[in-house]
Parts: sequence; C-alpha cells; structure tokens
Amino acid sequence: MRTWQRGWHGRRKIEKVEFQSVAMWHAMPWIFFLSWGSLPLGLNLRHEPAAQILGWALIAVAALQSVHVNRSLRRSLDHYLNRGPLPRRDLAVGSTLMAVALGLTVALQAVDGVTDGLLGFTVLYLVVPFGQSLAFAVSVRGFLLRLALIDAVAVGALAVAGVRGGQLAGFAGFIAFGGVLMLFTTRCGAWTLSVMWEADRAREVEARLAVAEERLRFGRDLHDVMGRNLAVIALKSELAVQLARRGRPEAVDQMVEVQRIAQESQREVREVVRGYREVDLGVELAGAQGVLEAAGIACRVTGSAAELPVAVQSALGWAVREAATNVLRHGDAKRCDIALAVSEERTTLTVENDGVPETAPSGRGSGLAGLRERLAAVDGTLDFASGDGAFRLTVEVPLPRAQGSVPQVRDDRDEWDERDDEEVAA
Repeated sequence: MRTWQRGWHGRRKIEKVEFQSVAMWHAMPWIFFLSWGSLPLGLNLRHEPAAQILGWALIAVAALQSVHVNRSLRRSLDHYLNRGPLPRRDLAVGSTLMAVALGLTVALQAVDGVTDGLLGFTVLYLVVPFGQSLAFAVSVRGFLLRLALIDAVAVGALAVAGVRGGQLAGFAGFIAFGGVLMLFTTRCGAWTLSVMWEADRAREVEARLAVAEERLRFGRDLHDVMGRNLAVIALKSELAVQLARRGRPEAVDQMVEVQRIAQESQREVREVVRGYREVDLGVELAGAQGVLEAAGIACRVTGSAAELPVAVQSALGWAVREAATNVLRHGDAKRCDIALAVSEERTTLTVENDGVPETAPSGRGSGLAGLRERLAAVDGTLDFASGDGAFRLTVEVPLPRAQGSVPQVRDDRDEWDERDDEEVAA
C-alpha cells in the first residue's frame, strides 16, 4: 500500500487525470453489462432449453465484449492521443463479438425466450463495448455513419426475426442511444485529456525556451563583462613583453595593471553568476576613460549621468562597455569622444573614435546584437555610421515619466569575494 501511495504521489497531475479517466472507462462497460446486459436478461429468461442456452450464451458473449474492450482500451486511447497506430485487430475482434451478440439476440427474439419484452435492455447494451473502442479510433462523423450502418443491420435482422411496429422502432432507438452515449462519454473525456496533454507539452516547451533564453542572456552578460577586460589584458600583456625584452622597469607596472584588471574581471563574473549585477553609468564612463587612456587613446567624456533612472543607466552602461571594447579591438584609434546628452524626453549617448580601417565594422557582431536586445527592454535605439576613418555610435533611450530607484542588493558573499581579492593581491 505504501509503495502504491508513493507511486501515486510521484505522478504528475496530468498523469493522475489520465489514470482516473482510464479507470472510469474500464468500469463503464461492466456497469452497463450488469445493469443492461446480464441481470435483466438472466432474471427474465424463459425456462425452455433453447431460451436458456441462447440467453446464457448471450450473457457470456456480452462479458467477453467487456473483457476485450478493457484489454484494448489503452491501445485505442494511445491512438487517439497520437501515441500509437490504429488498433485494427482490436476493432475487428470487437466488431465480431458485437455481430455474434446481435445474432444471439435475434435468435433469442425468434424463439421468444425473454418474458415481458425485456430484450430491449440487451439491445441497448449491444453497441456499448464496441462503441467505446470505435469512438477513440475514428472521427465523430465516421462514428455516426458506422453507428447508422450498425443500427440498420440490427433493425433489419430483428425485423426478419418477427419484430414489428413500435417494438422495432424502440430497438432502433435503443441502439442509437447506446452508441451516442458512448460517443459523448468517451470522446469528450478523451478530447479533454488531449487538450490537457497539449497544454502540458506547451508548458514544457516554454520552460525549455526560458532556460535557453537565460543561457543566451548569461552568455551575453559574460561577453559584455569580459570582452573589454580581456582586450585590455591582451594589450597590456603584449606591451609588458616588449618592455621586458628591452629591460625596461615599466614592464612591472604594466603587469600590475594586468593583475588588477584580472581581479576586477573575476569579481564581475561572480556578480553576473549571482544575478545581482547592476551597471552604474557614471562608473562605466570613468572606467572606459581610464581603460582607453591606459591603452594610449586620448578619451574625453562630457555629460553627467546623475539622476537618471536605474534601468536607463544600466542600458547605457552596457553601451559604453561595448563601445570601449570595439575601440580597443578594431582599428588603431588615437582619440575617442564620449558624450552624454540628457533632455526632458530622452538620453543620447554618442561615442566617436578615429583610426577606423577601410573595412569598417558591419554591426552584425554578437556584441552589438546583444546591445540591441538590452536597449529594446527600455525602448532604446542604436545607430552607427563610419566614414573618413571615423566610427560613430549613437544610442538613444527615452526617459520614463516617473523615475524611481531600485535599491542595490548586497549579501554576505560580497565580503568574502573582497577578501578573496585581497588575498590574491597579497
């Protein structure tokens, strides 16, 4: 019992719903067998040998119908849910059992083997098992056409057996009612189950897409954080090697700067991994100016980032990082001008540098593409142009009407990260 309970609680909700539906479909033929197919017939059989033989044979075939539909139910449901092929053999066996039951019913009517005309209950049960399997296998239109054919054949056979008038019409109505009842009870439940499975698959796809999007965001953040720093490290390391070969003492200063940038990169990567990183535009402007000047590029920064919303500062801060990275990577710049203009409606960031080669950047790199995605979150736009050996990057971000601030998040791990940096520096 405990094992069964653990297995039940380990199922997903949709699996529990399917289990409940299948259990109901398994029980349904037996409920109708007891109420329509066996008890009324067994209690009202005449005592003649022919009536007894035909009656109990009909009850046995009706029980076999319920057994067969229970055995084939899972295959029929899997076909409806697009999990398996059409169970043609099961349908053939079910139709054969229904035909045998119909033949026994006609024979029993011919010998007048049931008292008080209670054979209608048996006729009502006649199409229940096969109708349940058929409802899973074909469309609603196909089911109704086949039901009409079965009804016509059954009515014709009963008419040959001597059934006339209102009794014959009643038998026809019973067969139609039993088939339509199976169509609604089976098809509606199966349709609901298929919709739930589709919704469950949609949630799984959504979850996978969210994971993929988060991976892309994380990769973009690492590119933005590490791109500029690695470019500076490569540049200063190359300079230190050249100075060391000449025996110049300035090589030590360059390597100390490389060490500082590497430690800063390590700290920034930790912040990206934790997801607490917020870009401060003022810090990014000062950092870009310092890095560019350290690389021998004259950098002038104009404008103030004070009182800008946090979201705008974050987007423009990433723009400054990407622009500084491109200045270091592409061309041989001697100067770089960074201008920040703030109006009542928008903030404009302009980065212009010289030393651009004839094959100017196309703007299709992952850096600018990721920057466009960041700017799209704040309805910002990015534009660039090159000519006469210069490259100009322009970013515009509209200002929201209500400006707010988001408190910076800091936890105890920051203190441990700073201690690690101090230990490395020591």
